[in-house]
Amino acid sequence: MNTTHWKNHLNNCGLHRTPCLFIIDYKGENGRVFPLSQLPNDIAFSFAEEKKTNATPIPIEKYPIPYPDFQKAFDKVHSHLKNGDTELVNLTFATEISAVSLKEVYHNASAKYKLLYKDEWVCFSPEIFVKIENNLIKTYPMKGTISATIRDAEATLLNNEKEIDEHHKVVRLLSDDLQKVATNVHTTRFRYVDVIKKSTGDLLQTSSEIVGELPNDWQAHLGDLLATLLPAGSIAGAPKEKSVEVIAEAENYERGYYTGIAGVFDGNTVDSCVLIRFIEHIGDKYYYKSGAGITAQSQPQNEYNEIIEKIYIPI
Repeated sequence: MNTTHWKNHLNNCGLHRTPCLFIIDYKGENGRVFPLSQLPNDIAFSFAEEKKTNATPIPIEKYPIPYPDFQKAFDKVHSHLKNGDTELVNLTFATEISAVSLKEVYHNASAKYKLLYKDEWVCFSPEIFVKIENNLIKTYPMKGTISATIRDAEATLLNNEKEIDEHHKVVRLLSDDLQKVATNVHTTRFRYVDVIKKSTGDLLQTSSEIVGELPNDWQAHLGDLLATLLPAGSIAGAPKEKSVEVIAEAENYERGYYTGIAGVFDGNTVDSCVLIRFIEHIGDKYYYKSGAGITAQSQPQNEYNEIIEKIYIPI
């Protein structure tokens, strides 16, 4: 379903208050909209954190790209940053991993947002895209990650100048995005720490909350509203348009639905996520797609390590 079709379908669902699931790719070029009463059997989702007390860890072997290949892409991005073309770019890679059962990952992973799309991909995302309720739209950018196993991890994260700078940039970017569809946009919480659970050691990640006010008839324009906000600022960069160009130059694969969005409209409210923490089945191989925010202050080895550190199944 191309851009015009998924937008129109979502507008129609919103106008008639039809509960639906929507899934839209990174570029906003392709999307699927399923009325919940007609959801196919091979698509499953859970948008409520489930506490898995007896889940068995799913081991995965990682086969990262060679560091020189990463540095080549990093250098392309960094040159644009140093030239002032952009301030922040989210650079991602598809890392081959050992074979896994996508259904097993879906049923056992612990995450706020989980989605199984046929035998093609599974996502277990901690990141909200937007929530809409009572004519308020809210977004929660997540930028800045550290292993919780590091000594004084929280203080180290909160006082890291590169992470502070990156977070300021993404909050400003997403505030600007919300102003395209909402009024009275403001940040209500800035750089609070979330704990992301993983079997090999937790991660700490900083988030913020940004809120804006929507018109009373926003449901009838739901597709147009979401299209205006895409791609998600947290996985593109700032300024967004130029960062998307830099991403296309530096990345050597198509993101597809990875870093797109998925969400549920229940007839009155919207809950949606960014499609990160993502495993895709392509041919007879499996790929875990992950990324890191690059700024002019970034060190390539640290960003390479972060991309690999994010390859995990939260059980």
